[in-house]
Amino acid sequence: MLAINNSLLQNGIIRHLGAYFAMCKFKVVCMLVITAWVGIALAPDMGRSMLFQVLSLLGIGLLSSSAAVINHVVDREIDKKMARTRHRPLAKQSVSVPAAILFALLLAVLGYGLLVYFANTLCAWLTLLALFGYAVVYTLLLKRATPQNIVIGGLAGAMPPLLGWVSETGSMGAEPWLLVMIIFAWTPPHFWALAIAKRKDYERAEIPMLPVTHGERFTKLCVFFYTIILTLVCLMPYLVGMSGLIYLTISCFANVMFLVKTWRLLSTDSNQYAMSVFYFSIWHLLVVFVALFVDRAF
Repeated sequence: MLAINNSLLQNGIIRHLGAYFAMCKFKVVCMLVITAWVGIALAPDMGRSMLFQVLSLLGIGLLSSSAAVINHVVDREIDKKMARTRHRPLAKQSVSVPAAILFALLLAVLGYGLLVYFANTLCAWLTLLALFGYAVVYTLLLKRATPQNIVIGGLAGAMPPLLGWVSETGSMGAEPWLLVMIIFAWTPPHFWALAIAKRKDYERAEIPMLPVTHGERFTKLCVFFYTIILTLVCLMPYLVGMSGLIYLTISCFANVMFLVKTWRLLSTDSNQYAMSVFYFSIWHLLVVFVALFVDRAF
């Protein structure tokens, strides 16, 4: 009987920890940290140790996780109405709101402290500003106010490459803003593809996403238009001498594939294909940033 009780207790603890882990949006945060890592790799060599760089990335990751938890808190009532999000911990009430807020605060304090100590104050403040932009400006205000929410609010999610660069150099330059522009241009086609597939969810939750307010056809045209912009922006690192032929070749291949998929999206009503575009966009961004890293390494 004691063994059974211990097993139940362990399972309960694991489920509870799993709920907190789920609020951090680990996969999304990993992508943000990877782009921040590329920002570090492309920055001028300042002689910082790998340990300091890793701990700086951990600080960025913790603050990003804090923003994700705040997003769960703010959107908990909306999440209950959407099939995609109704299983989130706060929507299921497996974690209380005060506990989630305390967890977000703890993550933010730890992340900020790591950045102040192992990077610099400018990086710490910029990361905190990005947290505020995503968790408050986008989630609390823009998401509920305008169908252009993801375009305006996308800047907060596009900041990690700049944060990585600043953690290394302590200053901002033109080059990391090119990386920010890539993510900024990538965000609308990435997210609107998901919004097309989940339009009924957003209608049910009364969130004014573009497919809800302007229809799927118009949204698909916007997806294709922004993919063209993304393709042009992805040329900039090569044109300014920030990267070489390795990046240019891989980036062009990835962007042509993205253009083909978004063009095909125009002629299909399949939600499954819209989700395919959404998932491909994730791989697209990863490939482009890894190409930047590989190009610099070789």
